[in-house]
Amino acid sequence: MAMIRGGAVDRPAVNFYEVGGFMVDPADPDPYNVYNAPDWQPLLQLAEERTDLIRMMSPVRARSIDPSGSTASEDWHAFFAEKRSEENDCRIVRTVANVVGRTLTQTTKRERELDTVWTVEHLLKTNDDVDVYLQIPDEAFAEKVDVTPLLAEEERLGDRGIVMVDTEDPICSVASLFDMEEFTIFAMMEGDRMHRLLERAAKRILERTKEVSRLFPGRLWRIYGPEYASAPYLPPHLFEEYVVRYTGPMVKAIQEHGGFARVHSHGRLRGILPHIIGMGADALDPIEPPPHGDMRLEEVRTACGDNVVLFGNIEITDLENLPPDKFDEKVRIALEEGCGGRGLVVMPSASPYGRIISDRTMRNYRSMVDIIEAACDR
Repeated sequence: MAMIRGGAVDRPAVNFYEVGGFMVDPADPDPYNVYNAPDWQPLLQLAEERTDLIRMMSPVRARSIDPSGSTASEDWHAFFAEKRSEENDCRIVRTVANVVGRTLTQTTKRERELDTVWTVEHLLKTNDDVDVYLQIPDEAFAEKVDVTPLLAEEERLGDRGIVMVDTEDPICSVASLFDMEEFTIFAMMEGDRMHRLLERAAKRILERTKEVSRLFPGRLWRIYGPEYASAPYLPPHLFEEYVVRYTGPMVKAIQEHGGFARVHSHGRLRGILPHIIGMGADALDPIEPPPHGDMRLEEVRTACGDNVVLFGNIEITDLENLPPDKFDEKVRIALEEGCGGRGLVVMPSASPYGRIISDRTMRNYRSMVDIIEAACDR
């Protein structure tokens, strides 16, 4: 937090992103819990004991883009129904929405060996579906904000780390309703409908952001979703139209009560970085190096100046696949190019999501910490 506030620190921070960031229970015997696998225990322990922890938590539900679960309102159940099943070692969730005589359906799949949820059928498939969806009343998406778990986890962490409020922005909420191919065409060709969807999502998300900012002030936030309007999906002028217009007010609401807004955007930054800076972002992640991204870390540091904390620059594919000497060089380059300004948090762009953690992956995780601690010693 000293770094995020612009204060002096004795070393760059090191964080494993989702490892130590996600709230997981390695003792849970659920066959779908990959984190109870023996391979995960040394990595989870390393994160807890030797990294700067950032717990990613939502004040509304585990995945705040889902209008379901224990926080769903009675109005939600008036329009939506869920059917859960297991097929071929997969958990299948089929959501059916009945609106003005029309039926919309969505299907997700979670494989037993992987901690990720795939949407194999998206809710909105045509412009008619969009028009139907927009007729669902706002009350169906009502949610109750509860920061009590965030406060409890903050107390439990003590000085080992912080709690970060994790939230989608309006474009994430909207894009998640479509198959990606259909979304890019829709966003470019159906501006009026796109704005109607964004305005509706923005109203709910901004109200939530203001309330959480007031109840949980002065903390770090991560806003994810802006990448949906980055190249190669959409051109930069639509980033300004679809992200700056609707995500910018979230940044201001967070900062109004002393909070700090970290904007998350994978991939190419060159065309959108001026817009992110213009929104007043306090931090940026994951700043993927070429060829996954299109800017070197030193270019991003120069563009952001002294006002933005940089998170990331370690590509997960490098962490999992590079031999020790080449991976260590990646970490040292990140330190050389990213330090200065408001600060640097060395962090992978993602994390493993299967049961097996290879020896090479584990070694490279350890090396990240060792190199940062050695930098402190120097």
